[in-house]
Amino acid sequence: MTDNVVHLFKDPPPDTAKAPALVAPDTVPVPMEGADARPVPVWRRSGRAVVRAARDERTRAAGRAVVRHGSYVVGGSRLVARRAWDGRTAARYERMIRAAETAGNLEAAAEWEERGRQYRAARHQRRMDLLTSPERLVKNAAYATGGTLGGLLLLGIALAVATKQPGDVVVPLMALVELCRLVVVIATVVWGPLLTLGPWLALCGLWAVGRHQQAAPQWALPAQQRGSDAGAPITPSIVVTALRDLGIAPLRKAIKEMGDAGAAMLSPIKIAGCGVEVDVTLPSGVSTQEVQGRRRKLAENLARHEHEVFITIPQAARTVRLWIADSGALDEPIGPSPLVLDADLRADYKKGRAPWGQDLRGDAAALSLYQRHMLVTGLSNQGKTAAVRALALWLALDPSVEFRIADLKGAGDWAMFDGIATVLIQGPTDDHVIQATEMVESGVSEMERRLTAPPGTAFPPLIVLVDEAQVAFMCPAVDEEKRPYGGSKATSRYFMAARKIHNQGRAVNVLLWQGTQDPTDQNLPKLVREGAHTRASLALGTESQARMALGDKAVDGGAAPHLLRQGLDKGTLVVASDGIAIPAGQASITVRTHYIDTEAAAEVAARARALRDGVTTLRVIDTDEPTDPLADIAHVIGTAPRVLTQDVLQRLATTNPKAYGDWTNGDLKRVLEGTGAEPYKSDGRMVVSRDRVARALANRTETGSASAAQ
Repeated sequence: MTDNVVHLFKDPPPDTAKAPALVAPDTVPVPMEGADARPVPVWRRSGRAVVRAARDERTRAAGRAVVRHGSYVVGGSRLVARRAWDGRTAARYERMIRAAETAGNLEAAAEWEERGRQYRAARHQRRMDLLTSPERLVKNAAYATGGTLGGLLLLGIALAVATKQPGDVVVPLMALVELCRLVVVIATVVWGPLLTLGPWLALCGLWAVGRHQQAAPQWALPAQQRGSDAGAPITPSIVVTALRDLGIAPLRKAIKEMGDAGAAMLSPIKIAGCGVEVDVTLPSGVSTQEVQGRRRKLAENLARHEHEVFITIPQAARTVRLWIADSGALDEPIGPSPLVLDADLRADYKKGRAPWGQDLRGDAAALSLYQRHMLVTGLSNQGKTAAVRALALWLALDPSVEFRIADLKGAGDWAMFDGIATVLIQGPTDDHVIQATEMVESGVSEMERRLTAPPGTAFPPLIVLVDEAQVAFMCPAVDEEKRPYGGSKATSRYFMAARKIHNQGRAVNVLLWQGTQDPTDQNLPKLVREGAHTRASLALGTESQARMALGDKAVDGGAAPHLLRQGLDKGTLVVASDGIAIPAGQASITVRTHYIDTEAAAEVAARARALRDGVTTLRVIDTDEPTDPLADIAHVIGTAPRVLTQDVLQRLATTNPKAYGDWTNGDLKRVLEGTGAEPYKSDGRMVVSRDRVARALANRTETGSASAAQ
């Protein structure tokens, strides 16, 4: 009954005071003597110790080191054996033949087959030579021994004669015998250690080969080596691995099933400028569009940035062409323009090509401007004006080319064309847009005049250039007849003038060049952008803008100005034009343009100005009726001593197309007749003299003004 007594005092009863204290649940209690708990078995404690040791980072590092260095030896042995086998057989040539045939390059396959035939013939000749080599070896050894002994004997005789000691005859022979004995002694001493160290030296050599080729699993390599493949040279295995890991299941499966691990897909890797180029023939079931859509992942698999890998579609079916830049090479400048370096450079509008820059291969990229309308687009501050201006500066070195320029930015980027262009409008306001529109319309009037000229008439080129053309398309101003200057409808004066030049100007050398920002349907209507023969784009924001700038065909063929880096790829253009050399099968080419700064551009413009006869640059298009044709003639002649009558008519039409657009040589002769400034022949061509016109202006009376002659 005492067992049921309840103790109400705070301290424990005496018989329970020595009870074991409570322990934390994660601690292992020490079994008391005589208790039922059993000790942990030795095998379990040992297993736990082994697991802890195996999980220790030092153990893992040691294990990786063992696997790594062991793989170096194994991989080095495999590489050396492979090289030895390739050196002794024609296996290398067979592999290259299969790869060339798979790529469809029959010319390369025939070349490798011929090399293989030559190798086999040389190997057969060497083997045949081995049959007769023992006999030749014995003969040569006999000849060498006899010659050596005879020479030593003659040397001994000469020595004996010199010393008058007959015993000296054998001194050279005994020296040779002593040398042979010394060599035997050295070989005896060295032979033992050499046999001992030889295998270890060979093992070290195999290890070095494997280490150089990184012949170890990726996980076993040191961390700094696993992450150091950025910028590594491009090899066939790297390209195949990058394609295999693109995430295209049919491509991955086909590579695994290929007996040569996918090497047959690749053409030979060729150096192309600041990178390499390789064609990849895709297996059945894999489209070129799938590879193009994974450009970023492919670049990362190749340890490159996205902008350093370009994918284009050549003529061969199911083939993509990869151009892979050397790491960081596209961030280096390409050097100055030939316009700056060559002070004697001249342009030829019809047959020449403007030195614009370099393509990605490092070759010069030159553009033909002959009878081609041009459109250059891009985001702001990417080098659009500089790219267009470089072409205009080159063409200005052909004195037969006339420029009419409207810079709707008004920042002075085209100021150096003062004295070169017959019209130069600079400013961003609506008034400047109105003047630019009237300038383009004057180009339309000149085009129509040329179109109505007698067949066979030759016309000098006229370049109507509008920079920041989006300002003109977005202009809200209207004329007195409520016709808008901007917009994309048939009522828009600028739009319709541009369309007219696009439709018929090329036939009579009247061309429209436009530069614009952020192409959209509002600031660059479809009919205008599709009327350009040469379309180029700098960095853009979206693919839809790229399609507006270059067209669907170019973008579908791999053109990607929207993937250029804004700011970093300043001056880099994607060009779609038949005026530039584009690799067969491609729809566009990427050009890194030469940058000509404002100071250098002014120097080039000064050279162009010296080739011309005092061009008078108009800042405003005057559309009012002339009150004094003789004064206008004196104005357009400028500072040139004499000007061709055809050029005088052209400049008058530019000054006031409404008054002088229809003038002929007869009208010019009628105005100048009786003034003493009549046109006359110089070197077989009709000209008007500046001094005679100035004298006529100075000597005429008020009643005999030129206005009265009308």
